Amino acid sequence: MQHPTTTETSPSKMKAQCLLCLVTMDVLVLKEPREGASGPDPYIEALSSHGIKATLIPVLSFEFVSLSTLSEKLFQPEKYGGLIFTSPRAVEALRRCLEGEEDWIQTQKDKWKDKPVYVVGKATAALVQEVGLVPRGEDTGNADKLSTFICEQEDARSRPLLFPCGSIKREVLPTVLKQNGVPLECLMVYQTAKHPHLDNNLNEYFTQQGIPASIAFFSPSGVKFCLKTLQRLSGKGLEKIQFAAIGPTTADALSAEGLPVSCTARKPTAQDLAAAIAEALH
Repeated sequence: MQHPTTTETSPSKMKAQCLLCLVTMDVLVLKEPREGASGPDPYIEALSSHGIKATLIPVLSFEFVSLSTLSEKLFQPEKYGGLIFTSPRAVEALRRCLEGEEDWIQTQKDKWKDKPVYVVGKATAALVQEVGLVPRGEDTGNADKLSTFICEQEDARSRPLLFPCGSIKREVLPTVLKQNGVPLECLMVYQTAKHPHLDNNLNEYFTQQGIPASIAFFSPSGVKFCLKTLQRLSGKGLEKIQFAAIGPTTADALSAEGLPVSCTARKPTAQDLAAAIAEALH
């Protein structure tokens, strides 16, 4: 995100900015821009197709951990029945482990390709394909539905599924698999924290652009880390904001904080979220 220059803003000018912002249907998208890709971020592009201007502000920062342990496990495909990825960041951990590992490509890759690789969402599925594996379950859309899908494919006789995950994860998937006797091995491969520049970036956004017509959230962690700052910056204008969620888990987190959820994406894709926001704003 390019940081706008901070300028002093009078109360009357701020009110005018807020009204203009609502008229032009600006949307604040609380996620990091897509990494390493040319062209606009898919969420910016999808919202733009509906005539909506969007600004991205990253909420989370990540630190990879236990990569040596993950690498060892990736060289032991015979011990596992498959893989589970519920976030792009977990796939990034796998990719980092495999950088320069020609031996893995030559001796282990095909063994993993013969095993199921369960994923949530198209973004995660696309990254799995980039490392040469075949994703399953991408249309399930969330961990709850993916859990059901996995249980329909696996049973207690299966070898454990390897689940690289983050430090902040919902327990629904491990719980459902355990209840259905499906063996699972979790390995934390990244830690999630509040982005160090989040509060400053939000302050700059509200100072220069006023109150957005809508704010889109992408995780319960995003709700947790942003809420107090957004309440302070919006004041009474908070009631005018349409709150959007990428999925039901995030929507539940918003509702738990007493915020009305105006719309939830039918599936966790840029197109579905943009369509839901456009409908809510109209």
